[in-house]
Amino acid sequence: MKVKTILVSQPEPKIENSPYSRLIEKEKVKVDFRPFIHVEGVEAKNVRQQKIDLNNFTAIILTSRNSVDHFFRIAEEMRFKVPDTMKYFCQSEAVAYYLQKYVVYRKRKIYVGKRTFNELVPLIKKYKDEKFLLPSSDTLKVTVPQALDELNVDWKRGIFYKTVISDLSDLRNVYYDVLVFFSPSGIESLLKNFPDFEQNDTRIAVFGNSTVNAATEAGLRIDIKAPTPETPSMTMALQKYITSVNK
Repeated sequence: MKVKTILVSQPEPKIENSPYSRLIEKEKVKVDFRPFIHVEGVEAKNVRQQKIDLNNFTAIILTSRNSVDHFFRIAEEMRFKVPDTMKYFCQSEAVAYYLQKYVVYRKRKIYVGKRTFNELVPLIKKYKDEKFLLPSSDTLKVTVPQALDELNVDWKRGIFYKTVISDLSDLRNVYYDVLVFFSPSGIESLLKNFPDFEQNDTRIAVFGNSTVNAATEAGLRIDIKAPTPETPSMTMALQKYITSVNK
């Protein structure tokens, strides 16, 4: 069956001429974007209940833009003035670049990993005497605390925000040829919103092993998978599939 409509379970990219724009133009398909999950901040009083005193930390580990936003939000709510001496360990360049929203970049001690948390670990290891705070969501990859524990550093996790399932009830009678997922939470949201969901001819596209596992456990048929050596991005995987079925 040909593909004419695609629903991506993420916010629409803000950049012009995104890979999705090129996919739409080349394959003449309709692509809609709708976050299946969203983030909500945890109140400062809940952070205090986790026995977190921001004065006790000399370094912050930032794994995402959300962690940046919610660290500084909590700091403001707690009336904590972040000292200029604070060290920032950012998982990627994108996170480090986003940090400029809150601090004067050239005047701060910022250490940047390449992309994954494991690539940030050697930088953290160099500063083992720091007291690290990891602001995170209520869902955190188990590999992150494992890696920090193995380093024997002084660190504490703080749940500063939560991943919440979005209300998708308005999509109940809307049909798409392809649904695109990037996390197990997206699969969970689909099944929570539509417990009677029947896949039928709907194609499911998934990104990452954890999403593959979640879709498989949910009994969904996976038609499109990324990343692979041949299709390292989701748009490339969609392009390849569409080309093959829309002949």
